[in-house]
Amino acid sequence: MTEAAAIGLPALHATHGGIWLAEGDGRVRAVGRGEALSLCAGTPTILLNAPLVAARLGLPEMSGLDLLELFAFVHPARFAVPTPPGLARALGLDPPADDSGAAAFYQRAAAALLARLGASDWPEREGAWTACQALGRLRWPWAALVGPRIVKPERGERWLFSKLPQWEEAGARPEARPLRLPDGATQDRLADLVGEGAEPREGQRAYAAAAARAFDPRLEAGRPRLVLAEAGTGIGKTLGYLAPASLWAEQAGGAVWVSTYTKALQRQLAAEGARLFSNEAERRQKIVVRKGRENYLCLLNLEDALQGGFAGRAAILAQLVARWAAYSADGDMVGGDLPGWLPSLFRRAGATALTDRRGECVYAGCPHYRKCFIERAARASEGADLVIANHALVMLLAARQAEGGQPLARIVFDEGHHLFDAADSTFAAALTGQEAIELRRWIVGPESRSRGRRRGLAARLADLASYDDEGARAIEQAVAAAHELPADSWLGRLAEELPLGPIETLLARVRATVLARASAGDAGFGLETHAAELDAPLIEAAAPAVEALEALMRPLARLRQRLIAVMEDAPDWLDGQARARIEGALGGLLRRGQTLAAWVAMLARLGGTTDPDYVDWLAVDRVEGREFDVGLHRHWLDPTRPLAEAVLKPAHGLLVTSATLTGGGDWSVAEARSGALHLDAPQTNFAVESPFDYANQSEVLIVTDVRKGDMPALAGAYARLIEASGGGALGLFTAIGRLKAVHARIADRLAREGLPLYAQHVDPIDTGTLVDMFRDEPHASLLGTDALRDGVDVPGDSLRLVVLEGVPWPRPTVLHGARRAANGGSAHDDRIVRARLAQGFGRLIRRAGDRGCFVLLSAAMPSRLLSAFPPGVPIRRLPLDEAVRHVASRLSSDASFGHQGPEEAKAAERHEEADAASARQIR
Repeated sequence: MTEAAAIGLPALHATHGGIWLAEGDGRVRAVGRGEALSLCAGTPTILLNAPLVAARLGLPEMSGLDLLELFAFVHPARFAVPTPPGLARALGLDPPADDSGAAAFYQRAAAALLARLGASDWPEREGAWTACQALGRLRWPWAALVGPRIVKPERGERWLFSKLPQWEEAGARPEARPLRLPDGATQDRLADLVGEGAEPREGQRAYAAAAARAFDPRLEAGRPRLVLAEAGTGIGKTLGYLAPASLWAEQAGGAVWVSTYTKALQRQLAAEGARLFSNEAERRQKIVVRKGRENYLCLLNLEDALQGGFAGRAAILAQLVARWAAYSADGDMVGGDLPGWLPSLFRRAGATALTDRRGECVYAGCPHYRKCFIERAARASEGADLVIANHALVMLLAARQAEGGQPLARIVFDEGHHLFDAADSTFAAALTGQEAIELRRWIVGPESRSRGRRRGLAARLADLASYDDEGARAIEQAVAAAHELPADSWLGRLAEELPLGPIETLLARVRATVLARASAGDAGFGLETHAAELDAPLIEAAAPAVEALEALMRPLARLRQRLIAVMEDAPDWLDGQARARIEGALGGLLRRGQTLAAWVAMLARLGGTTDPDYVDWLAVDRVEGREFDVGLHRHWLDPTRPLAEAVLKPAHGLLVTSATLTGGGDWSVAEARSGALHLDAPQTNFAVESPFDYANQSEVLIVTDVRKGDMPALAGAYARLIEASGGGALGLFTAIGRLKAVHARIADRLAREGLPLYAQHVDPIDTGTLVDMFRDEPHASLLGTDALRDGVDVPGDSLRLVVLEGVPWPRPTVLHGARRAANGGSAHDDRIVRARLAQGFGRLIRRAGDRGCFVLLSAAMPSRLLSAFPPGVPIRRLPLDEAVRHVASRLSSDASFGHQGPEEAKAAERHEEADAASARQIR
């Protein structure tokens, strides 16, 4: 009998296919929903992922002894796939054979975790006793079982904030030396990275040689070396560009910024760093992952939470996050070593408040400044050879540093087909209620007393106010002007037609205009309309709003001038910390000044002639019928224009690369979507096809008899296809509503066949963890939307079927309509659809031994779009019955389709070993 059973703890396992209970004495039996609810309400019960169990039982939430919370306490900064097999591997236990054995396994897992607390070699012991005492006071369900098993230390344990390492200041990096990489040296570095005994891949060698030209010396300012490189899946482009990038950084003494669109690729790149630097300490110095401030734990916010700022479940989360922070490599709460499932266990209550999402950092005024995870990452990136970041951050930093004369000189844009979309978001402007109230809080401070530290500009710049009278007056005037911005409960006042102040009045007119023009078919979802032919009340409301915004711009601009003057004057109190705090305030004032200028420019156009460079519209944002924002939006018609000016032209060399850079079209598509059209610069276009045998490894099936809008038929098609493949299916949807409807109809049916089904927007689990769970179970399937179409790398049998609900036409928004009209009408739509189909198909074949079917449930698929798929792929139009038989025969274990020969099998085995090694590095 296990320890958990011996102390009388029952365990419950619930799926769409049934509910199983392991009694306190170890006996297992199936139970009904009513009995399960009764048990959990009255008896402490061991569960795995309580929010998911609650969803399975039809409850909004439930409490219990969640194994994931216990795992996070015992092994902070470690990851486990939150499924019975995943947890078993993490604990070194035998996994349960089936669902009926999972509940008994939970008892064994609990016993193993509790036993770990008394082990002499438990590496995460420090801080556990103190944390458990705090958790006990918060009535954490596990505290009564954990506390007696942890020996009280003889001396008081160091508090988190005293044991975190401090970052050190370093001198400015010298300018990189100009050099041209010899082809031989690049090939030698590539061979080192690939490793001994690896099969030569000519496509990868040619790709590395082409990528190296992005590191040649720039001939003229404003004319960077530009390489556009399309490398099919399986070429090995990551190592292909890391070879010249690492060699150039080493020999030239400069930094290369590697920019991605997805967190998954960031993790992969970080893992590949082991090939470059086997020594972990050297690797941490040479390769740095840099993210936006909102990704990192804010130590001051955490201290506030631990000292009473959080209550209830949020306070328990804060304690577990503090445990994690003591062992975290980088403090990254989004995509780092904090398990993605941990915040979701608490419905994300308090998780976002532990990061700096409002730009309210006090910089050197913070008592934890020298230990700050954000500052540590920023300073580490200044001396790194390779800095891995995302497109949005790279664009913002590049634009900011170019203004200061220190551009990001060498940039690799991987996942380059997303450059257009990233630039579209980065260089857009939105005057909405949510944006305006955030600006008010940054200046004035919060209106509630719950977060007393965040008291606005006056508190953050108190020393300046006491030293400089003009600066103090500017702060006072800015605070007074900011009171004209929307305040708490602004949405309710708009709905009641009782706005306060000129900005709320403007937003009320925007809301009325949108609701008047929106069609009934849009009810319940986000609404929008053109910012054209506007009625008099809206136009009349714009002038007072502009006056209010300009009244705020003026004191903020004067305050910035006074801060610059203080920096130049350097009074006695301006030590290093004060200087850092003022530099931080200067950056914040600059960004918010730019935002205000964009808002004023947008409002100035209302009622007048439209600016041909921009697309303006009005919107009421909703989720399931509930309004959450109202405002005006402005996007560039071609966002690669500001991208070229702010990011590309200041650089010395750029590599833009992707497996689908041309989107199934030609180089004109890649040049238009990357900003190359706006550069007068030396340009190299390079393409190499995938080495995979798509004709034998894959098929495209176009189902001709599932009617559009027939939800029962759509759900039935998904269920039958997933059953035919035995799972391993990725179902892609263009609308969340249809995804939820299909999931509700088929989840129970598939579960009864032993085929687990997970779904974005349904299961209370973050997307990254859902993909981990899908990858971990060969018979599981996953339903999702665009994020899964573009950012999933699941090689092997775990993904052998991709089902797309229909042709992924772009949504007919105001912005899309303007770009469609400016870029060839239907030809513009076709380019978007080809790119989306190519990305979706690209999820299917990731390694040499993979096989699979891509199924499109649309009889209306135009033949002209079939060029999105690789040449030679068999494409068949057929009814659903035949498609189901086809999938069953092609994806069955004894089918010849995709059969691996001896060499392919060896290659697949090597890839699997490499994948496992990468996964260990990531975790």
